[in-house]
Amino acid sequence: MDLSMEYWNSRYVNEKTGWDVGCITTPLKEYFDQIHDKNLKILIPGSGSGYEAEYLFINNFKNVFVLDYATTALKNFKKRLPKFPQNQIFDMNFFDSYGKFDLIIEQTFFCAIDINKRLDYISKMSELLVDKGKLVGLFFDNNFRDESPPYGATKNQYIDLLSLSFNIIIFEKCFNSIPSRSNNEFFCVAEKK
Repeated sequence: MDLSMEYWNSRYVNEKTGWDVGCITTPLKEYFDQIHDKNLKILIPGSGSGYEAEYLFINNFKNVFVLDYATTALKNFKKRLPKFPQNQIFDMNFFDSYGKFDLIIEQTFFCAIDINKRLDYISKMSELLVDKGKLVGLFFDNNFRDESPPYGATKNQYIDLLSLSFNIIIFEKCFNSIPSRSNNEFFCVAEKK
């Protein structure tokens, strides 16, 4: 399966973005609402339309960085949020990214990468986080059988992968998913070892 920049960009150009629900989802909104330190440096890889970044930015989190290599998604984000700092928008492949972050948000990114790159995903997430930094977000509770994204996993597969570089604080069925994802996702908080 070709998961190149061209592939993902064409999905946005052709509006084939079934994962895009048009707003921030409830689990992440409620998690963000509990964060008191608005100076945290936050990365959202595979940010797509960037609803999570928009919510954080509007709520005075100023160190939010979005990363995607679907240029159309980033253009749409910039158009919707023109005051978002341009130097905090990374148009690049996640595996080429750099920097250190306190918090990385997972929202339909893991499920979009080639399943053969899962160990690379874990390694890169760890590399990008500061000591004791956190990976927080949602993972599909579905082992989709399709040959194209989304690619899911079982709870044990996720835990085995994450445990390589993270201490898992929470990895449980999400109780406040949006209706279309109800009973179909896990909420995760994992701290870099």
